[in-house]
Parts: sequence; C-alpha cells; structure tokens
Amino acid sequence: MNIRILIVDDHSLFRESLGRMLQAEPGFSVVGECRSLAEALATLSAVEADVILLDYDLGNEQGTSLLAELKKRQIHTSVLIVTAGMPSEEAFRGFDEGVMGILLKHSSLDQLIAAIRTVSAGERWLGDDAMRALLSSRSGIPIGSETARPLTARQSDVMRGILDGLTNKEIAFNLKSSETSVKAVIQELFQKAGVRTRSQLVRIAIEKHSSDWLGQRRTNETPRAQPTRLGL
Repeated sequence: MNIRILIVDDHSLFRESLGRMLQAEPGFSVVGECRSLAEALATLSAVEADVILLDYDLGNEQGTSLLAELKKRQIHTSVLIVTAGMPSEEAFRGFDEGVMGILLKHSSLDQLIAAIRTVSAGERWLGDDAMRALLSSRSGIPIGSETARPLTARQSDVMRGILDGLTNKEIAFNLKSSETSVKAVIQELFQKAGVRTRSQLVRIAIEKHSSDWLGQRRTNETPRAQPTRLGL
C-alpha cells in the first residue's frame, strides 16, 4: 500500500528535508509540501492525501484551523500534528475535531514513520512525550514545554553561554567543541522550549525555567559577556 503524504510546515528547511526523507521510505509518496493553509487547501483540490503532517504553529496561522476546512470540503484524510509545541487545550480540541495523532518534532524518524503508518490505518497515535504532557495538562503544562525533561549537561553549558551573550564560536571554543555541534544543541534547546530564536529562548528560560534550567543563576541578572572559560 502506498501512503500519500502532504506536509504543511512554514519552515522551508524542515519541510523540504522531511519531504526528502519520507520520499525515500518504501511505501511512502509525498504529494505536496506547503507552507500555509491556503497552499494546503489548493494542493488538496488537485491531489489526494492519505496523511497530512501538520505543524501547529504556522507563523500567523494555527495549523488546527485546517480541520474545519477539511470537514467543510468533505476531504477525508488522517491528520497527524507534527509540532515543536502546542497548548494542551488545543491538543484536546484537535482530537475532538478529528486529529489522529500528535508527534513532537524532536522525535526520531522511526517514530514518525510508525505514526504515519498508524494514523493512515485509521488508528490514533500519541507519542510518549505528548502523552505525558496531556496527562499533565491539568497543571497547565503545554505539549512541547519539556517541563519534566531537564537539560543535558551539554545543553546546560550551551544555554549558559547563550545567557552570557556569547556567540556560537565563543561557546564552541569554551566547550572545546565545533560550531556545528553548538548549532545542533541550540536547535535542541529551541525544540525543548518550543521557540525559534535566541531571544525567545532566553525569555522562556528566564520566565519559566529559572529553577530547573538555570540552577543558581538569578533570574533578575542581566546576561552579559563573561571572560572565556577554559577547560570545560
């Protein structure tokens, strides 16, 4: 059975990279890659999709707004939310409106493939991380916030470098690592925090994770460049 997949995500690099990986998977066919809901609907008027991989945060749009349009146009397809984060109440509403699964973007490709096969068969999928977040939703924990998941030692080192106002090159030098490695860790931090920029990451870290991510750093301390730390 060939599973036809439509990808809807406003990040070009993520969308195109994911498309190439899934196209190479036996039994998968990517029928479209869209950056907005309007593009998705236009594509669906021309081709059929068995599964839609839908990002929740599409910049100025919420991906879940597509659900009502699909129902209105009687487009029958399985929707799998693939997101860095979303409010728990939106996740519950999405399931009520027909979402078949939720997968966080830091999940493995194997998990994504399993989720696609599951929802294409008409079954619900909920990854472990998303499940934990939903179960914690009564405490107001959004899916993707990673509140229950502390930073690794390397993520913590990079996070402190960012708060100290250091460049990627300076952080890499201090950690005796490469800029490429530092960039990869920063992307992991973006995914944990559900953000896209350094400034957003700093704000989330200070406002929501001062105790678990920043340890003893005072939240009212203004980040500033520090002397280069050697031997870390």
